[in-house]
Amino acid sequence: MTLASRFRFSFSQEQKISMEKFGIGQPATRVEDHRLLTGRGSYLDDITLDNQAFAYYVRSPYAHAEIIEVNVSEARSAPGVLAIYSVEDLKKEGIGDLPCLAAQITNRDGSNIDVPPRPALADGRVRFVGDPVLLIVAETPEQARDAAELVFIDYQALDAVVDTGSAMSERAPQLWQHADSNLCLEWESGDRATTDQAFHAADRVVSLDLVNNRVVPNSMETRGVIADFNDGRLVLHVSCQGVHVVRRILANQIFHCDEGDIHVLCHDVGGGFGMKIFLYPEYVTTLLAARNLQRPVKWVSERQEAFLSDCHGRDHLTTIQLALDDSARILGLKASTTANLGAYLSNFSPFVATAAGVPMLVGCYDIPAAHVEVRGVFTNTAPVDAYRGAGRPEAIYAIERILDVAAAEIGMTPLEIRARNFIRPESMPFKTVLGSTYDSGDFEKNLQDAACLADWDGFLQRRNEAAQQGKLRGIGVASYIERCAGGAPEQARMQVDEYGKVTLFIGTQSNGQGHETAFRQIINEHLGVGFSDIVMVQGDSDLVESGGGTMGSRSVPVGGAAVAACSAKILEAARESAADLMEAAAVDLEFTGGEFRVVGTDRSCSFKEVAAFAAPGDDSPSFNEQEGFTPQEATYPNGSHVCELEIDKDTGAVEIVKYTVVDDFGKVINPLLLAGQVHGGIAQGVGQALLERCVYESESGQLLSATYQDYTMPRADDLTHIEFVLNEVPCVTNPLGIKGAGEAGAIGAPPAVINALVNALSDYGVSHVDMPATPYSLWQIINNNHLSS
Repeated sequence: MTLASRFRFSFSQEQKISMEKFGIGQPATRVEDHRLLTGRGSYLDDITLDNQAFAYYVRSPYAHAEIIEVNVSEARSAPGVLAIYSVEDLKKEGIGDLPCLAAQITNRDGSNIDVPPRPALADGRVRFVGDPVLLIVAETPEQARDAAELVFIDYQALDAVVDTGSAMSERAPQLWQHADSNLCLEWESGDRATTDQAFHAADRVVSLDLVNNRVVPNSMETRGVIADFNDGRLVLHVSCQGVHVVRRILANQIFHCDEGDIHVLCHDVGGGFGMKIFLYPEYVTTLLAARNLQRPVKWVSERQEAFLSDCHGRDHLTTIQLALDDSARILGLKASTTANLGAYLSNFSPFVATAAGVPMLVGCYDIPAAHVEVRGVFTNTAPVDAYRGAGRPEAIYAIERILDVAAAEIGMTPLEIRARNFIRPESMPFKTVLGSTYDSGDFEKNLQDAACLADWDGFLQRRNEAAQQGKLRGIGVASYIERCAGGAPEQARMQVDEYGKVTLFIGTQSNGQGHETAFRQIINEHLGVGFSDIVMVQGDSDLVESGGGTMGSRSVPVGGAAVAACSAKILEAARESAADLMEAAAVDLEFTGGEFRVVGTDRSCSFKEVAAFAAPGDDSPSFNEQEGFTPQEATYPNGSHVCELEIDKDTGAVEIVKYTVVDDFGKVINPLLLAGQVHGGIAQGVGQALLERCVYESESGQLLSATYQDYTMPRADDLTHIEFVLNEVPCVTNPLGIKGAGEAGAIGAPPAVINALVNALSDYGVSHVDMPATPYSLWQIINNNHLSS
C-alpha cells in the first residue's frame, strides 16, 4: 500500500516528483528517528558532568501535617553526604517562591484569586504526599538515598481532603488560612441574563453531571535536572518544553538576577504532554546546591516519585445543561465546573481551568447564549496543570456528551442533532458567544465523511452479529474543535555557510513531535536545501535568543511561520548575491528547485554556488537573517471521531474494533507526522476514557495508584487500526495556512469512546458512564441492571 493510498491523499505528478525534495505537504519520514532508535539520542540521564554529585529529596509521607521537628544530624555525618537543605536555607539565600504565572485571572467580582506561597521546600506544613521537605546531596545516588533513611522528621498529622467534590464542604479541613472553604477562584464567562432567558423559552432542558477524571502524565522520560555553577553563572540542564520559560522564571522570580546570569540547556526530551512546561521545586533547590557546593548536582526522578510529584491533569466535576427548541436547535448552554487545583497553584493552573478551555464549551455549534461558572479548589493532592489539550479536552468532553444525551431523550440520532446545530462554512469567520472567532472549517463535512468511512449505516447488522457472540457492540461519535497555536511570538534565526548548509536556531523544543523534520521541510520548500544540509539548534538559551517553547500545539504553526519568514529573507539576500554572480538584475531572477535562473535564458546557478560566492572569506556566514511571527489570533483545528467497540458481557472487557478520524488541520506540512500525532493523542484519550484511574485514599490522602501495578497505561492491544483522513480547509489567520495538531487526538477520543460505550449499554437503560470505564465498572453496570430487571 502506498503512502498516498494509506492516508487517502491524492498527489499530482508534479507533487510526486517534488516528494524527493520533501517540501511542504510531503510524507517525509522523521529524520531524527534514526539517531534516536540507534541509541545516539542525548537525554538528560545520558549526561554526566565532571565531579558530579547527586540529589535526593525527602518527601512528605503525609497528605497534610505540621512539621514539628527536623533532625538531620545523623544524616549529615553519613558517608558521602555533602549538604542537606531545608526551607530555612532558601530563606537565608533569598530564594523566591515558585510563582503562579496565571495570577491575573480574577474572580467574577473582579477580586484577585487566592495565590498561596509555594516555597521550593515545605515551610512548617506539608500539603500532599510527595511534598518535598529536604534536599540531600551526596557523592553517589545510593549515599544520598541511604542518608535519607537517617533523617528524623516529627509530623503531626492533620485531616486531609482529596476529593474534588468534598473540598468546599463544611467538614473539609482548611489547606490555606485565607482560602475560605478551600476556594481559590470563582470565575465566570458568558451572559447569565441572556442565557436564563433562553432556558426560560426552551421546549426542553437536558442536564448531565460529568466527571473528568484525574490523570498522571507518565512521560517515558521522567523529569530531571543537572545543575552547575560556572564562571559566576547558574547552568541548568533540564528535560523541559522550553528553556526560555524556565530561565525567565528562575531569573525574575526565584534568584532575582539578570536572565543572562542563567544558562538553560535542554537536549532530547522523552515526552512532555504539558507536564514539562512548568518550573518545579527540584529545579530551584538543585541549582542552589550547585551554587553553594561549586560543583554539578544531578537529580533524575524515579517513576514512583514522578507519580507523586509531577503535575497531574484534568480532575473536573461539571454539570452541563442544554436548552433546546422543539426542532432540537440549541438555544442556550449552562455549565458549572469545580476544578481541582491540588495543594499549590502550579504555573498555569488557574488559566487551564478557566480561560484556556471554557471558550470551547460551545464546540462546533451555533449556540446563541451561554453562561459558565468555574470554581477552583485546593485539595491535599499533587498540583494540577496543563495536560495534553489543557482545558479543551474537558470542554469538548462536556458538550459532546450532553449532545448524545439530548439526542437520546429526543429520539434523534447523534449525527442528526449535530448536523442540525453545526456552524455553517458560509458563516465563517464566526464569533462564538464565549469569545472565540473561528476563521475556517466545514464541520458537517467532517462528520459526514467520518460516518461514511466508519460505515455508520451498516452498524446495526454488526451489532446483531456481535450479540450472537455474547458481545455488546456500540458506536459513538464526537465532533471537536480546539483553540491553539496563538499567544506568544516565535523567532527564527538562520545562517548559511559557504557550502550552502543552513543552521536554524529556534526557540521551540521538540518532545518527540518531529520538529527536526517539519522545519526542514519548510526550509526545503523555500530554499531547495536538502535535509542533510540543514541543522537545527534548539534548547540552548545562550545560542537561541528567545523562544516561547512548545505548548498549545504552537511549534509548527507559530515557529514554522517564523522559519518560513526567515527563509524568505535568506532567499532575498541570496537573490541579490546571485544577481551579482550572474551579472543580472535581481528582478530578472526566478528561483525554483534550488536554483536561480535568469528568466528567458539558460543561465543559472545553484543556491550552494551563491552561498560560496557570498562567503566573506572568514568564519562569518554567507547569509545570516532572523525573523519572527506573532499570531494575532489562534488557529482552530477541528474534526470528527467515530469509535466502534464491543463489551464482553461476562467480564466487562472492552475491545475497540474500529476507529475513524476525519481532521481539518488546514494546510498540511507532513501527513506522516500528523498521523503520528493523532495516533498518540487517541491513545492518551483512550487511556483516560477506559484505563487510567488516579486514586487518592479519602482518609489518609495516600496516592493508591502510584505504580504501574495500580495505574493502567494504554498499550498497543488496547487500540486498533485508525482510519485517518484529512479535510484541508486552510487557516486564514496563519501565513502558512496551518492549524495546530498536537492535542487533537486527546480531545476527540474520550467523548467518542464514552458515547460508544453508552450506545453499547443502551438496552440496559444506561444514559451515562463516567471515565475511566474500567472492565470492573462496566461489569457492575451490566450485572446490576440485569439483576434489577
